Amino acid sequence: MIVTRRAMLAGGAGLVATPALIPHARAQDTWPSRTIRLVVPFTPAGTTDIAARILAERLTQRLGQNVIVENRPGAGGNVGSDAVVKSDPDGYTLLMCTISSGAINYSLYGAKMPYKPDALAAAGLMLQVPNAIFVTNALPVRTLKELVDYVKARPGQLNNGSSGIGTSLHLTGELLKSAAGIQMQHVPFRGAGPMLQEVIAGRIEVAVDNLPSVIGHLREGRLRPLAVTTQARSPALPDVPTTAEAGFPDVQATAWFGVQAPAQTPKPIIDRLGAEIDAVVKEPETRAKIVDLGGLAPGLTPDGGTSPATFEKFIQAEIAKWAEVVRKSGATAE
Repeated sequence: MIVTRRAMLAGGAGLVATPALIPHARAQDTWPSRTIRLVVPFTPAGTTDIAARILAERLTQRLGQNVIVENRPGAGGNVGSDAVVKSDPDGYTLLMCTISSGAINYSLYGAKMPYKPDALAAAGLMLQVPNAIFVTNALPVRTLKELVDYVKARPGQLNNGSSGIGTSLHLTGELLKSAAGIQMQHVPFRGAGPMLQEVIAGRIEVAVDNLPSVIGHLREGRLRPLAVTTQARSPALPDVPTTAEAGFPDVQATAWFGVQAPAQTPKPIIDRLGAEIDAVVKEPETRAKIVDLGGLAPGLTPDGGTSPATFEKFIQAEIAKWAEVVRKSGATAE
């Protein structure tokens, strides 16, 4: 049999092409080799944005590639989250997920949700934080009980603000209204920044926010804190009582913030990312920043850290918990 040079070249080309069939594996081995986008599904200046920028700075240094924060707000976190779900699962587009986008929205939006829980893979939890209930300084109340009495005398006349429908801030307000038997008009914003401006100006009388994004205003007296929504007082605001101490033990909510990726992201990338997040949250400098903002360590592993597996288990439990809260409160995505 005569073998032509062309046939030999064709055969050789077939042989050398074989490794090219596994570029996905090679990409995993070299991750990260370019800039990573960390999508924040809310506006700048809120807790999600603050936490994301702290994390992005440290991950940039640890990974040797830029990690940039991209704000994509809308629909209680669903717009930015859905954009990540639809992105390439290559580890270069990540989501700074929250209690709303990662848990509450599934029951609140129901059939309107653009994605399901299994569309995202858990990488790591960064921090947990209390919510704070506060009022504009013009309102003549100084305790949560005084607020409830004031609102009862003016049913439906006061506005309560949140950073968006489906956030834990929205649900905390609904829990308070249900527990106290009061009526206020919920006014959702597209993020904490715009909402806080309106409360400071006195156009929104009552609001709920994650402690990190409002703590500066509370410390400096621009807004008046009435309670925090955790079982214990926050070390960052030790003089502010809990909702239980104020007489409303059913009004409890601990917000959280972590990182997810598209579901088909290779496990080696998820594991590496999870290990880096765990290392970042254990750094003394990062922990100091979290505590100063009123936040708490992840607390998912015995040493207080996080991992992809423990974060995934945590998210599933939160989805079930908040589905019951949404059902009892009667809250809906308007």
